[in-house]
Amino acid sequence: MDFSVKAVVTVKKGEARRLKAGGLWIYDNEIDTVTGSPEDGALVRVHDFDGYVLGTGFINRKSKITVRMLTREKDAEINEAFLEKRVRAAWEYRKRTVDTSSCRLIFGEADFLPGLVVDKFSDVCVVQSLTLGIDRLKPVILEALKKVLAEDGITLRGIYERSDAKVREQEGMERFKGFLSESFDTEVEIVENGVRYLVDVADGQKTGFFLDQKYNRFAVQRLCKDADVLDCFTHTGSFALNAGIAGARSVLGVDASASAIEQARKNAELNGLSDRVSFQCADVFELLPEMVQKEQQYDVVILDPPAFTKSRSSVKNAVKGYREINRRGLCLVKDGGYFCTCSCSHFMTPELFAETIAQAAKDVRVRLRQVEYRTQAADHPILWSADESYYLKFYIVQVIRTF
Repeated sequence: MDFSVKAVVTVKKGEARRLKAGGLWIYDNEIDTVTGSPEDGALVRVHDFDGYVLGTGFINRKSKITVRMLTREKDAEINEAFLEKRVRAAWEYRKRTVDTSSCRLIFGEADFLPGLVVDKFSDVCVVQSLTLGIDRLKPVILEALKKVLAEDGITLRGIYERSDAKVREQEGMERFKGFLSESFDTEVEIVENGVRYLVDVADGQKTGFFLDQKYNRFAVQRLCKDADVLDCFTHTGSFALNAGIAGARSVLGVDASASAIEQARKNAELNGLSDRVSFQCADVFELLPEMVQKEQQYDVVILDPPAFTKSRSSVKNAVKGYREINRRGLCLVKDGGYFCTCSCSHFMTPELFAETIAQAAKDVRVRLRQVEYRTQAADHPILWSADESYYLKFYIVQVIRTF
């Protein structure tokens, strides 16, 4: 592995404000000069306009985010020891903050390893590598990860790569998925909040399972005893199964993906909940208006939609989408019942999301009493100087129709 620094990148005077405030990215229009001829993915030293050393990162001129920083330390050497230290810090943080039986071990920029995601599902790890520089460092990082886990008596059965996201193409990289170890059964059983799941790490969405909602799912449990529950965008049934295991009277989970619904039914059977938890393959956007028209209502309604926007330019349309889906969802909650709603889009700010929910409530003439506001689980840490790491907003409110 070549860890040598290949060039010096100098930023323009007055630019790279986010970097200087603690961020990890330098955009193409912030760069003044590149001294040397580094190949994309190579390590580079970054200087301010006056020669002050800002740190070391890796360069990719195919990407608008041209340099991603690995360290701000002036004299730091990027080598095996450096990367092991990063991995060890990430693991020690998880051991302190979350249940590590299944968790996100590395969360990109928030763990100072830009573009790398590693999820642990029991004794299997799933890797997603989204930047060229980190892709080159990936073998060393994974060896360090196996070493650090082994020190705590954890032996991985296998590693699978899910670098099949379209964003890789923006880095000039091909999409890839496949084994990074000896092959193994890619349907992995995990336990979370007392609920058992079969996770399809090869063909499930993203890395196979959404770990970021772990404690939000647990928070919903206490609302669901003896309740009739509707779980919209259920995916493989995670919120629905948490409701069922908490003692719900009935649960209906809805999702447009036939494969996700099939997996959800298997998960319900795995937990002995098939008698109370059922699933329907349907487009939520089409189904909810029909339910509203039929005046169906539930004690608890959960909305966990996909991101309506992945760019700043489409936020206005996303607000309309969130407002409409929340209007429909609120109509389906009984007086005094509970409504759980979330957004997983970074560009939908907490303030804008709250405003959108409030407007939806006003539209359907209900009052909301906030139970709690939550974000992503701590294994998806929010780095205050990296706004992109803060993406999940989750509200639990009580819906009041009469007072």
